Amino acid sequence: MAGTPSFPGTWLPNTGSSVPLFEQLRLRIIQLADDGTLPPGSRLPAVRNLAGQLGVAPHTVARAYKELELAGVVATHGRNGTLVSARDSRQGVLSEAAASYAAVAREQGVSFAEAVRLLAAAYDADQPGPPSRRQPAVG
Repeated sequence: MAGTPSFPGTWLPNTGSSVPLFEQLRLRIIQLADDGTLPPGSRLPAVRNLAGQLGVAPHTVARAYKELELAGVVATHGRNGTLVSARDSRQGVLSEAAASYAAVAREQGVSFAEAVRLLAAAYDADQPGPPSRRQPAVG
């Protein structure tokens, strides 16, 4: 499939945010994949090209792409590029819920670390057995 000229559009990462730049990019691509702006098969820009467009280091884009590939959001095909993968509906629903939670947390002035801690606590609240291993250490 041909490249998607609308990506990244006018979007730029927020350099003043406590959220790392690679994570902002990762979340943006997930959002666009989930809302259909980047449908399955869409080719993402090459790492160096996207880094130049966004004004970030190539490593930032490479890390975002790697994280997205590990999560199954994209698939890298060597010289054929990085393509958006088909997603199941569960991930779309969870992405929407996560975006809503993040928006409320930002509105309340909660830091990223605190928002993650609160989410981990809520995730483990009604679960039998030991707490999640992903829960950040408190202290």
